[in-house]
Amino acid sequence: MESFVGILQRQQQSFVMTPALIASIRLLQLAHAELHQFIDQEIEKNPFLELASDDNVTNSDLSSVPGGNPNICAREPGANGPRGEASELPGQWKSIRDTDSAAASERPGFEEFAASTETLHDHVARQIALTAFTPQERLIAGEFADHLEDTGYIHVDILEMAGRLNAQEADVGRVLKTLQLFDPPGIFARTLSECLEIQLRQRDRFDPAMAALVANLDMLAQRDFQALMRHCGVDEEDLLDMLHEVRTLDPKPGNRYQSGGPNYIIPDVWVLPSPGGGWQIELNPNTLPKVLINQTYFAEVSRLTADNSEDQAFLNACLQNASWLVRSLDQRAKTILKVATEIVRQQDVFLEHGIAHLRPLNLKTVAEAIDMHESTVSRVTSNKYMLTPRGVFELKYFFTVGIASTQGGETHSAEAVRHRLKAIITAETEGSVLSDDEIVTRLKETGISIARRTVTKYREAMNIPNSVQRRRENRVRLQLRSKA
Repeated sequence: MESFVGILQRQQQSFVMTPALIASIRLLQLAHAELHQFIDQEIEKNPFLELASDDNVTNSDLSSVPGGNPNICAREPGANGPRGEASELPGQWKSIRDTDSAAASERPGFEEFAASTETLHDHVARQIALTAFTPQERLIAGEFADHLEDTGYIHVDILEMAGRLNAQEADVGRVLKTLQLFDPPGIFARTLSECLEIQLRQRDRFDPAMAALVANLDMLAQRDFQALMRHCGVDEEDLLDMLHEVRTLDPKPGNRYQSGGPNYIIPDVWVLPSPGGGWQIELNPNTLPKVLINQTYFAEVSRLTADNSEDQAFLNACLQNASWLVRSLDQRAKTILKVATEIVRQQDVFLEHGIAHLRPLNLKTVAEAIDMHESTVSRVTSNKYMLTPRGVFELKYFFTVGIASTQGGETHSAEAVRHRLKAIITAETEGSVLSDDEIVTRLKETGISIARRTVTKYREAMNIPNSVQRRRENRVRLQLRSKA
């Protein structure tokens, strides 16, 4: 075989992601809280970027376009039929605000006048301060309090803590016993059994039979009441009394206290019924960062540094980055609105009639309808929420797999099937508990073709016990009701 050395010329195309494109993609998938944090960091680095005052942009600046509002989806006569093309978007989304009265934004919110709620750690700290501990015991109690979880449990190694604090293991255990007498009952427990034991001891109800019941909570979870009666040495009537007592206990005593400030979900998109029929889709202006470029400041600084090429290069780079950020925010708003509009178009029946009418939907369907890539739709729907007349939903909630229909018609969404499955089980009576096979039959009667293993998977995902456990629980509930 003859070999040779030569120079060959070849032409090929390749896609290279620039740093600006990578940053734009990252910007698209940020939640609004992360986005505001990113904007604050950019304003710190860039002297030409600044946040606009709160009242600079009116609603008409955000949504008005020639020819009417394009974000109103009309309800079509055939709601389950083919969808039309995605409506056009507003031509301009200006990331600025005007300067109306700044006084309104400076007024304190109502939440500033609300009384602060006591947290679990505040409640425990006050009790430690009022307890007659020695200095060393107070140090040990503070260490336990630092390990206290919001549910009221602790996960610590007493021996390791004693060595770290240079204390005797018996002293550490004695302090723990004192802390377990604090309010709420059951606090500072290391296991569920210990939590229930603490509460029962404070009620003076922890006898040998109850101790056996608490030690065999796995049998209680499996509703194996015959085995529980053998282990506890009691008859059925006594076991029912014990179960009634256990039901009144709190397995997570710390949950009654608020662990911090309330967590609010701020929707990125509003979906409102339109007076003329259909739905009106709007972006929430509170989630849109309003930034502007201070051109006056740039011109002034450029004039003062005209003779310094290095300074001019820095100023031009800052101006270019600022322009990129404003354009990217504009494009981000348009993309979110475009995806949300198509989701509403696809799930119009769900908005009108509820979860039972949620249609199967995937990223590819939406991407093809709005002429975007699936990965772009996936990034847009991450950590974004939509406020609808049915409640607040994450955009990803509307994407569910399809389950075949027995009549060969339109498929059913998995979320709608789970809803029907839960409704069937909820409607059971004490004497007619359905097995998974019987639930499959019921679903097939409603036109849903589903396998038994799928029913089992959905049932377990919703933490619904099997038919045997439900029968046992219903029997115990009937007996408790008859005694009451």
